[in-house]
Amino acid sequence: MGAHWDGRGVDFALHAVEATAVHLCLFERPESREAQRVVALDRHRDGVFRCRLEGLGPGTLYGYRVEGAFAPRQGLRFNRSKLLVDPYARAITGEPRYSSSLLGHLDGDGEALRYNPEDSAGEMPKCVVVDPAFDWQGVSRPGVPWRETVIYECHVKGMTQRHPQVDGGLRGTYLGLAQPAVIDHWRRLGVTSVQLLPVHQIASEMHLLARNQRNYWGYSSLGHFAPHAAYASGDGTDPQRPLRDFKGMVQQLHRAGLEVLLDVVYNHSPEGDHLGPTLSWRGIDNRGVYRLPKAALHRYTDFTGCGNSIDIHRPAVRRWILDSLRYWATDMQVDGFRFDLATFLGRDPLAFSSAAPIFEEISRDPVLAPLKWIAEPWDLGPGGYRLGQFPDLWREWNDRYRIEVRRFWRGYGATAAHLARRLSGSDDAFLHKGYAAGINYVVSHDGFTLVDLVSYAKKHNEANGEGNRDGSSDDTSSNWGHEGETDDVAIQTLRRRTRRNLIATLAWSRGTPMVAQGDELGHSQRGNNNPYCQDNDTTWLDWSPLATAQGAAFHRFVQRVLTLRRTFPILQDLDFLSPDQVTWLTPEGSEMGAGDWQGEAPSLGMLLHANLLLVFHGAAQSVQFQLPPGSWWQWIDTAQEEVVETPLQWRGRELEMQGFSLRLLSRSAEGSKGPP
Repeated sequence: MGAHWDGRGVDFALHAVEATAVHLCLFERPESREAQRVVALDRHRDGVFRCRLEGLGPGTLYGYRVEGAFAPRQGLRFNRSKLLVDPYARAITGEPRYSSSLLGHLDGDGEALRYNPEDSAGEMPKCVVVDPAFDWQGVSRPGVPWRETVIYECHVKGMTQRHPQVDGGLRGTYLGLAQPAVIDHWRRLGVTSVQLLPVHQIASEMHLLARNQRNYWGYSSLGHFAPHAAYASGDGTDPQRPLRDFKGMVQQLHRAGLEVLLDVVYNHSPEGDHLGPTLSWRGIDNRGVYRLPKAALHRYTDFTGCGNSIDIHRPAVRRWILDSLRYWATDMQVDGFRFDLATFLGRDPLAFSSAAPIFEEISRDPVLAPLKWIAEPWDLGPGGYRLGQFPDLWREWNDRYRIEVRRFWRGYGATAAHLARRLSGSDDAFLHKGYAAGINYVVSHDGFTLVDLVSYAKKHNEANGEGNRDGSSDDTSSNWGHEGETDDVAIQTLRRRTRRNLIATLAWSRGTPMVAQGDELGHSQRGNNNPYCQDNDTTWLDWSPLATAQGAAFHRFVQRVLTLRRTFPILQDLDFLSPDQVTWLTPEGSEMGAGDWQGEAPSLGMLLHANLLLVFHGAAQSVQFQLPPGSWWQWIDTAQEEVVETPLQWRGRELEMQGFSLRLLSRSAEGSKGPP
C-alpha cells in the first residue's frame, strides 16, 4: 500500500473495498486547491485500487478522492469532494486547517446527515512521495536488556524548545533531541531509552482549532507512517525533511547508546464522532475500519473518549497496523513501542483476550518480536482495565505502583504492606508472567508533574478552555499545607524531600522505571494536570533551575539514585523478591510478622541478601530504627538536601529517621563488590 518510487516512476495503491472509484490527485504546492493532474486508479479483485505513473519522483504531492455511496445510516460516508490522506503516506505536509469543508456532511433534521459538497483540498495537507534512502553509517540498535532499562518519557518539542544550548533553528525538532547537550543530559542522568510522545503526523481536533489551540501531546494520529512535519528543522519547504530528520535523530541517539521508543495511537483517529471531519479512513473504508453500533451505523462505538474506535479484529486493519509497526522498525530503526489505550488490541471482537490475533502476529514476526513492547493496559470500553493480562512479551504501565507509592509518601491512603508489594515487583498483577513486568512510574505526561504532585491538592486546568472539567479530579497529590507556590521554607523543604523519596523509591523498585520529562529539572505546569492542548511554556521545559543551587542539587540526586541502581545489581533484577532474598524489618529491628503488616505501619525496613538495606518512613514524626548487626555504610538519606559521592560509615546500631524520609545502606563501602 501507499506510494513507492523505484527510480523510474511511482506505484500507487489504496485499499478501498467498498468504493466505486478512486482518483489520484497530484498537486503543485501544499496549499493548492486545484490538482495539476487527476488519474483514475484501476480496481483489482482484492479491493485495492492501483496505478503506476512513469517519470514521477520524490517530492510529488498527492491525495485521493474516493467515490461511493453517501449513506451514513448504512455506515457509508464516501464523498468525492473531500481530499483524503493516504493511510500509508510516508510523509504529509502538515495538519488540516480548520474549515467546514472538512466535514463530509451537513446537519439535517435531527441526525439525518446530508452530503456536503464543499471541496476540502485547500484546507487539507498533501501526501508526499519520498526517497527512503538513508546512510545509517553502520550505526545499529543499542539492544539494551530490560533489566538495565531506564525509560525517559519525552515530548519532541517540549524537551528543547527553551534549551539554552540548542541552536535556535533546531529547538523543538527531531534534530534538537540529537544535539550533544541533550544526549549528554540523558546519559549523565542514567537514561537508556527515550520514549517519545506521538510522532506520527498529528491532526488537531476541530474544537481545538476553533479556539486557536492544537493537540500538543499528539494523541490524534492522522498518518501512521509519516513523522509529524512540525518537528522537522528548516523552513518547511522541503516535504521530505521530517523523514530525514527523524532518521538522523535515531542515528545519533543510537550512536550514543540510547534507544528510541515510540508512543503510538492506533486505537482511534482524529476524525472524531459522527459529526467529525472526513480526513482519511472515514472517506476510504468507514465501515471496514471503525467500530459502528449495529443499531446505529451512522454513529461510532467509542472506547477511547475521542469519538471513535478502530476495529482491530478485522484482518485489513491489523495488516495496516502491522505494516506501520514494521515500517518504523525497519526503515526508521526504532527500538520499541508503547501503545496508548492498548486494551483495544485484544478486543476480539469485544471481549479482551491475551491470545487475540495481533498479539500472536507480533510474537511470530521476526522483525517485531525482538523489540520492546509496552502496553497502557486499559481503555474506556467494557472490561477495559486489564493490568497484568497482556502476553508475556509485553511490559505494562503499572498504575497500581503509581497510586500506592504516591499514597505512602503523602502519609495516608497506603500502608507498608502496599509499598512492599510494589517494591517487590507487583506480583498481584504479574506473578503468572514469572517476572516483574511493570513499567513503574510516579508521574507521566498525563497528570501532575513531580513538582506539582507535591504542590497542588487540586487540578488547575482553566487555561484548557473546558471549565476545569477535563483531567483527573484525584491525582493522589498533596500540597503540604499551601496550594501552589509558597515562600514557606518548611513547606518547600518537605516538598523537596517528598520528591526525593518518590524518585528514589522508583529507582530501587523491582520493574522498569520510567522518569517523566522535566521531573529532574523541577518542571511545573502550574497545577494543570491535562495540558494536552498547551503548546507554550506550560509544557516547554525550563532549563534555568539547573543554574540554581536547589535545582542542581535535585538533578544530582536523580543522577545518584539511578547510578546506585546500576551499582547494586540486585536493584536491577526483574525477578519477584522471594523470602530467601528479602527480610522485612520493623523499626525495632525484628522481622515483620503477620500482625506487623496490619494497619498503616508507616515504617519499613527492606533487607536484601542480608547486605543492602532500604529504610522507608512515611510519617511526619521521626522514629528510631534499629540496624541489623554488622558494619553499615550510608549511601543516601533523603532528609539531606545534598547527596554525597562516597558512602558514610555509620557508627552505632540506631538510625533516627526524620519524618518522611528514606535511606539506603550497605554492609560494604564498595557498592559493586557488595550485594550480589
